[in-house]
Amino acid sequence: MRRWLLLFGGVAVVVGATVALRRTVLAPALVAVEVAEVGRGRVEQTLTNSRGGTVKAHRRARLSPEVGGRVVTLTHREGETVALGELLLALDDSILRAQLALARAEGTAAKARQEQACVESSRAAQEVARNRSLAARAVIAADLLEGLEAKAAAGAAACLAAAAEVERAAAQVEVVESTLAQTRLRAPFAGSVARQTIEVGEWATPSPPAVPVAPVIELIDAEPRYIAAPMDEVDAAKLAVGQPVAVTLDPYPGQSFPAHLTRVAAYVLDVEQQNRTVEIEVRLDDAAFAARLLPGTSADVEVVLGAHDEVVRIPTPALVEGGRVLVIGDDDRLVARTVIVGLRNWDFVEISSGLAVGERVVTSLDRAGVAAGVRVQVASP
Repeated sequence: MRRWLLLFGGVAVVVGATVALRRTVLAPALVAVEVAEVGRGRVEQTLTNSRGGTVKAHRRARLSPEVGGRVVTLTHREGETVALGELLLALDDSILRAQLALARAEGTAAKARQEQACVESSRAAQEVARNRSLAARAVIAADLLEGLEAKAAAGAAACLAAAAEVERAAAQVEVVESTLAQTRLRAPFAGSVARQTIEVGEWATPSPPAVPVAPVIELIDAEPRYIAAPMDEVDAAKLAVGQPVAVTLDPYPGQSFPAHLTRVAAYVLDVEQQNRTVEIEVRLDDAAFAARLLPGTSADVEVVLGAHDEVVRIPTPALVEGGRVLVIGDDDRLVARTVIVGLRNWDFVEISSGLAVGERVVTSLDRAGVAAGVRVQVASP
């Protein structure tokens, strides 16, 4: 009898161990998932740029002097601000100043020659007038009067030629003065020096027609910057000037800056091997902050087409294609549920029906094993 009791006891132990083994070792492991609680809040319908946007200056000028020469003065360094018309660069002008002095001296001499020629012309004309009455009374010979008239005509022509020489000398002065002014490079607008590629003592070369030459100074204006961003052509009809925009900037991670749409391009940009896009321009509402942004900074934009406040919403990663979500149900099993969605963006989706506030939905849909019917374990945040 005792032997039978021991036998039954051993069998019970084996059965219990087998059941425990199946429940622990052989049972399927719980799938760890990340979840979000269904809540309420604002959802905006937005459009985002198809490729990265860029902060740009209102104006950016690449400047070079109009004449060649050796640089003798650089008034500013990179990053410094300049006023409209302020001197940026000066070339050696010693030869031009000597030419200007010579041209002015020639102008003075030309005026003196003009005065002399015109005085002689006036005297010759007076002599003709006196002798014309004498010739009429046959007091002097007619050929003598003709000689005086020829001399007066030559004097008048010499006076006119001298006047033309004065004008030519004055024009030569203007030419040298204009060339002299070209040795000074001045700011075409107020701004700051973005780049400078020359130093004092180096030779500056002007750009011949149709031959590009690297600029010696790049100037950007002081006006607030704007963001240029490409949008997919399929969204072009939805864009309008004045729409609110949210801007994110790489140097300011985690921050969003309010802005507004100021321009929509009048054409679609067709670049080979790229999607066709429409470029938009966006200006930040904070002009003072925009003026401090560095041109060339990467930026992304979200154009707000519409918004609903205090609606039921879930994180966008929780929505499965086809309008379904995975809800954590009884016994921590996932349940597939179809929902009706409203507005959506990259962050949130409005739920018109199908979910209640407080329910939990899976956001880590890309994890292996995540499917309806499996038991899950909520991962620690």
